[in-house]
Amino acid sequence: MIYRSVVDVHLILQRNGQVLLAERAGTGYADGWLNVPGGKLENGETVLDAAIREAREEVGVHVDPRDVRFVTVIHHRNPDGETRVGFFFATDVWQGEPVNAEPHKCARLVWTDPHQLPVNTISYSATGVSQLHNGSAFTLDGWTTSTIGIQ
Repeated sequence: MIYRSVVDVHLILQRNGQVLLAERAGTGYADGWLNVPGGKLENGETVLDAAIREAREEVGVHVDPRDVRFVTVIHHRNPDGETRVGFFFATDVWQGEPVNAEPHKCARLVWTDPHQLPVNTISYSATGVSQLHNGSAFTLDGWTTSTIGIQ
């Protein structure tokens, strides 16, 4: 059986030692929880192009690909056992002021300390943000050691 997974892309915006999070609303999934701007990779896109597109769509900023740095790849498993692979990138350079460009999906934007994220931050996003300083190129989130066969 061939394994297939959703591929997510995320762009962590950093300013003055803080990161930007968006509060989900009206989506039916994790409403009231915070996450970094991101979404699903679309057919024909590179993961970098998709992360830049998602940031433009969600928070209205324009980012030059040369100003983006790779953070980590996360193989995520949610409590229901659904999996995804997420590419996390970061930048502290963009054009425009971040705004809630999708008010039908987002209640508000929040700048927060990446070392003390709010308790209602989605673990997947929190794991990606933690790698800004930990520097691990690959991370597992939501998996147990018995699930991956490590003793």
